Amino acid sequence: MRLVKRRFLKLLLLSVVLGSLWMLRVSRPKMSWNPSYIMGYSWLEYTNDDGGPEKVCNCSAILLGETGALEQAKLLTITKDFKKSVQIPDEYYINATQDCSQFKISRKYLPYPLSQEEEDFPLAYSMVVHHKVQNFERLLRAIYSPQNIYCVHVDKKSDISVFSAIMGITSCFPNVFMVSKSVSVVYAAWPRVQADLNCMADLYNASTTWKYFINLCGQDFPLKTNLEIVRMLRSLRGGNSLESEQIGGKKWRVTNAYQIVDGQIQASGKVKDPPPFNLPIMSGNAYIVVSRGYVHSVLEDNRIQALIEWFKDTYSPDEFLWATIQRIPGVPGSTWPNSKYDMTDMNAIARLVKWWLHEGSQGTLEAVYPECHGNHVREICVYGAGDLPWLLEQHHLFANKFDIDTDPIAVYCLEKYLRQKALAELHWIYD
Repeated sequence: MRLVKRRFLKLLLLSVVLGSLWMLRVSRPKMSWNPSYIMGYSWLEYTNDDGGPEKVCNCSAILLGETGALEQAKLLTITKDFKKSVQIPDEYYINATQDCSQFKISRKYLPYPLSQEEEDFPLAYSMVVHHKVQNFERLLRAIYSPQNIYCVHVDKKSDISVFSAIMGITSCFPNVFMVSKSVSVVYAAWPRVQADLNCMADLYNASTTWKYFINLCGQDFPLKTNLEIVRMLRSLRGGNSLESEQIGGKKWRVTNAYQIVDGQIQASGKVKDPPPFNLPIMSGNAYIVVSRGYVHSVLEDNRIQALIEWFKDTYSPDEFLWATIQRIPGVPGSTWPNSKYDMTDMNAIARLVKWWLHEGSQGTLEAVYPECHGNHVREICVYGAGDLPWLLEQHHLFANKFDIDTDPIAVYCLEKYLRQKALAELHWIYD
């Protein structure tokens, strides 16, 4: 009788244990890497201990547009000692990446996807860089997640310290790599497009799982968390989002031939033949958010291959090629060439750029956005901390330009905001 009871108790205990394990299995999120089960994630938060001299600023007040905080930030950005003290030299990255584990921990790179939704929707990034390693590294850190894949193109003309530092950074991640073939980028000329095309091909061949391609330069910065980006891209349902409009007054850029002479683009004096297949040339910009199907067409469609050859001697072809492909019938996610389907840069989600010509007061017909709080380079706003409240109200995924040399506080507060929001989303998903 005792033996029977003992066996019964063992069976009962086994049933309780198995039942508890089953309940744990069905009650937990369906992901083996849930950070709340593996390890705490509070160490991923950006704290004042992580910041440099920028930590004296009140980022919360800056993001709310409070005058006192913005004035303090503005004063600091014009102080030489402050600007010098926030700089991280290339040599730091060259030395720090000798110990990749410590580098990734100290810089607080995400070691795992923050949700199943993000893991199931990997992204591919092309990053074209020629200087400012600190800008690049903080951009990479802001967009990094292990399920995504990143191709980095460093201009052949870049300083050896830039190349070495970025090579060191990329070597620390299995999903970040240097482009297989780099080029010497020339402003407003074909090599700028070729850099993205080379990364596009490498990314396409490196992985079959990523859903969307996004191209960046070293002075971009995200306005959304990875989860927000994924959800916005899912809502496109296979469509693309990029500026694509009627060509208007820019037609001269593609009707006259240009060539590179001594590292600069110059008119050749020749008139170009019409585009192949009588394709209507559209106007846009260099920045795109496109599906894997669009990328496949770029690499394989004979019409697009002929178009690429045609564009190689035009002026600023990156402002026309992607926009034109977006209106070619049969390209996944494309739209008709009719002007009813035109997409402006403000309506697309790819990139938010403030041009000096379109800045002004709200309510005026000429103004597209408020005045820049930073400075201008080639008539483009280099954002200051005062631009952040407006930027975060927009629907764009990324904005350009940011420069730590000009306003380190803008980058510091934005990256801190995005990390806090990403971790807050994590709480919301698992609570």
